[in-house]
Amino acid sequence: MSSTVKDMLATYPADLGDIDQGKLTRCIEECIACAQACTACADACLSEGMVSDLTKCIRTTMDCADICTATAAVLSRHTGYDANITRAILKACVTACKACGDECASHADMHEHCRVCAEACRSCEQACNELLAALG
Repeated sequence: MSSTVKDMLATYPADLGDIDQGKLTRCIEECIACAQACTACADACLSEGMVSDLTKCIRTTMDCADICTATAAVLSRHTGYDANITRAILKACVTACKACGDECASHADMHEHCRVCAEACRSCEQACNELLAALG
């Protein structure tokens, strides 16, 4: 199956090295999907009647969206690659996705958007951990 991320990686003119392109593709795609889910969840929380009860959730989802967006951007750049930066941002993304997934899961029984967001966070966390493991 073709994806924009996969297609862009295939067009890179230099050798990408030993990186598992399948795991890299999945991680970038999951980061993008998680950022979208988190942004939408934060916005949905702002539309709930009990916004003050969702302050932590809103903050956590916004932080996670920003970190996932940055992670996807860093993973999409390969010129002058620095494995230490890649590992650090992947670890930050794992941390943000775990915190956001936990926070959204605590509201999932009352808010469907939080349930969907928690699932996106868990999937992104897993993809980042798999890429981290593949990087060694």
